[in-house]
Amino acid sequence: MPLNISSTWYYSMYGHVERLAEEIKKGADSVEGVQATLWQVAETLTEEVLGKMRAPPKSDVPMITPKELSEADGFVFGFPTRFGMMAAQFKAFLDATGGLWQTQQLAGKPAGLFYSTSSQGGGQETTALTAITQLVHHGMLFVPIGYTFGAGMFEMEELKGGSPYGSGTYAGDGSRQPTKLELEQAFHQGKYIASITKKLKEAA
Repeated sequence: MPLNISSTWYYSMYGHVERLAEEIKKGADSVEGVQATLWQVAETLTEEVLGKMRAPPKSDVPMITPKELSEADGFVFGFPTRFGMMAAQFKAFLDATGGLWQTQQLAGKPAGLFYSTSSQGGGQETTALTAITQLVHHGMLFVPIGYTFGAGMFEMEELKGGSPYGSGTYAGDGSRQPTKLELEQAFHQGKYIASITKKLKEAA
């Protein structure tokens, strides 16, 4: 049976995080014996509010509930930034995992993070840093990409999101889309965490 890397559990309002999630899934799927799945968490805003924010309709990626987290062998969680922290929609999803925390069903499972910010100072590192507390309380193993992406981590000629904490992108006013380099980094993250998850599972 292939490993179930539920990468990606994500929330995306304008599609930037979702685009990264698609590449992370491809990267995870490229590892032999690994099967990745895309899931999105539920929206908490009303259609009226979303309309005023000019948010596009959600994709057909299935919605997930917290109880299904326990079925996965590893995770990559993605979300946009709100004031340097994860968006409230994803926090609401994690707030509903009390039952899993009480039984420690996620303890020992590897998890990575990825994100989108509107600007260079918008939280490319703080978003991940503040999200790690969620993993810690569940006993999950945080898997950063570090500098395993190689030369791409040191790119200075073009604007690139992401950090040693995980892959990322800049949304700007919404018109900017993830670049080729950012997508390559997302693919790398998916492949990297899938490889780590596979090693842990095989050693168990």
